[in-house]
Amino acid sequence: MVNEDPEYHDWGPGGNWETALAEELPAWIDDRYRTVAHRNGRAIVGLSAGGYGASIIGLHRPATYAAVQSWSGNFHPTDPSGTRTCSVGSPVDNDDADVEALVPHLRAQFRTHPTSLAFYVGSADPTFVPANRSLQRALTAARVDHLFRLYPGGQSQTLWQAHAGAWLRLTLEALERQ
Repeated sequence: MVNEDPEYHDWGPGGNWETALAEELPAWIDDRYRTVAHRNGRAIVGLSAGGYGASIIGLHRPATYAAVQSWSGNFHPTDPSGTRTCSVGSPVDNDDADVEALVPHLRAQFRTHPTSLAFYVGSADPTFVPANRSLQRALTAARVDHLFRLYPGGQSQTLWQAHAGAWLRLTLEALERQ
């Protein structure tokens, strides 16, 4: 089955969501605002489904983003409920769309493009705790530098608001180290 929740992937003309978010939107912003228009000034952060998007886009484009964060996100494509894994095409495409499948290459990628990778989830999150713990284990086993936290709480605005200030500071500190 092909993913019926198409964001964060390139699906062809009129549906290239990853390219739109990772290249076209930053270029549009850079044209209109005073930005630091290179990777040392770029972070990508998302929550819930946007956490998956930030992770996959940021890791696919290491020359563009120096900091990548997922707040209560998943790490592979799912249906809109977040409970069922969806295919994005072939087995090769599915691996490319799965953050955990990228882990074996991240140590080398981070040597070339130092990246702050950080993610957290609430311990009572009804859907994404297993994926976050699994990614944590895979990154640790592969000796990939990252930050992971499991906080009390669920998939909620309360959790995100409680930690937004600290995690945004972590992002800015990571950019300052670049």
